Amino acid sequence: MVGAQDKVRRWWCSSVNVVVVVVFLVVVNGVVMCNGGITSSFTRRVEKTMDMPLDSDVFRVPPGYNAPQQVHITQGDHEGKAVIVSWVTMDVSGSSRVFYWSENSMHKHMAKGKVTTYKFYNYTSGHIHHCNLKHLEYNTKYYYELGIGHTTRTFWFKTPPEVGPDVPYVFGLIGDLGQSYDSNKTLTHYELGPTKGETVLFMGDLSYADNYPNHDNRRWDTWGRFVERSTAYQPWVWTAGNHELDFAPEIGETEPFKPFSHRYQTPYKASNSTSPFWYSIKRASAYIIVLSSYSAYGKYTPQYKWLETELPKVNRSETPWLIVLVHSPWYNSYNYHYMEGETMRVMFEPWFVQYKVDVVFAGHVHAYERSERVSNIAYNIVNGICAPVSDQSAPVYITIGDGGNLEGLATNMTEPQPKYSAFREASFGHALFEIKNRTHAYYNWHRNQDGYAVQADSLWFFNRFWYPIDDSTSAKS
Repeated sequence: MVGAQDKVRRWWCSSVNVVVVVVFLVVVNGVVMCNGGITSSFTRRVEKTMDMPLDSDVFRVPPGYNAPQQVHITQGDHEGKAVIVSWVTMDVSGSSRVFYWSENSMHKHMAKGKVTTYKFYNYTSGHIHHCNLKHLEYNTKYYYELGIGHTTRTFWFKTPPEVGPDVPYVFGLIGDLGQSYDSNKTLTHYELGPTKGETVLFMGDLSYADNYPNHDNRRWDTWGRFVERSTAYQPWVWTAGNHELDFAPEIGETEPFKPFSHRYQTPYKASNSTSPFWYSIKRASAYIIVLSSYSAYGKYTPQYKWLETELPKVNRSETPWLIVLVHSPWYNSYNYHYMEGETMRVMFEPWFVQYKVDVVFAGHVHAYERSERVSNIAYNIVNGICAPVSDQSAPVYITIGDGGNLEGLATNMTEPQPKYSAFREASFGHALFEIKNRTHAYYNWHRNQDGYAVQADSLWFFNRFWYPIDDSTSAKS
């Protein structure tokens, strides 16, 4: 298959007569240039990051007896023709049925889901429902109704276009969100921007409930109500972070990921994964691989064996854009969580170069950073070659753990800025990845302090398989 894909790619590059005007822009409010690229000189006003109180309006419980709350959706299959709908009822279990119908049809379909609960220390969850709506039509707006038999609520979503190489699509990018006042600014900024994301790729660390005494799971409930205004209407693709572990043997809680795995579903079985924490999906012209920084990934482990067989399956003639999500960054020039992703990088980076991954998005570090295309795969213990080098077959690594959580910003950077680091800034924000066709995508990062249309960092991406020319932006020393 790879040989056939290469022939098609060469034909495309040689026969398509396109005039492309590409402006390489990095928009900043003042920058500091160095050998490693740009360290933004933007100064954010110093203020304490605080969680919103439990009685905040964004945490309001919907009115009505047993009304569904904390509604969220994610992709429910591998191709984008199914949606997993999840919600919580607090009074009684109620119905797990979902009625759904397309915008131009009065005929209602019904799907029946399952319900679960869990206990964590002295907390007992509400009734958590999950229902997979299957066999949907592409590029169609659907309405869905929950709470059958009690208080009903109606929401809607739009399915993606059919998978194909030149299908445009816009992904929102958010990580480490939490539920602080800054978190609310980040989500509002994403919602009100002039370019609308169609699906959120979420890089892990959702509620930060584990920062409270006894991992206060009420903060899982408030977070679910807070983000419902987005998660009920467009899919969020979930990555598990360290704050999803909730491993607390000191209070008798020894099952990792217990609250997260009960509340948030992934379509892992559709990609032959054995765990909900690593999986893949196709969406429009993208192939998205989600990895788990906090599950075993050494040689012979289930995650390792899955990724080893998964990467060769990617058909770049069908899904040109190969995107990887992980929580802990592999290339990080902040003095926070420094080198925590190093062992996973050593295991998987050669494959990322071999299969020409376009971009890797991570969170964990509460700041923003974008790398050049680099790799560090030559080291073999005895040769001493252990520095990152420019590599046009390698991904761009983007850290976007700047959602706004109560732990605050990472502000202490390594100096001098490493050569692999193209741009970095300690600010809260979000980003967009706008796929235009099989060769070009436009990436832009937005800090919360700016107007909705302002791009604090941006880059035209050239696809590594179809158009593998240099797309770096750093100043040359």
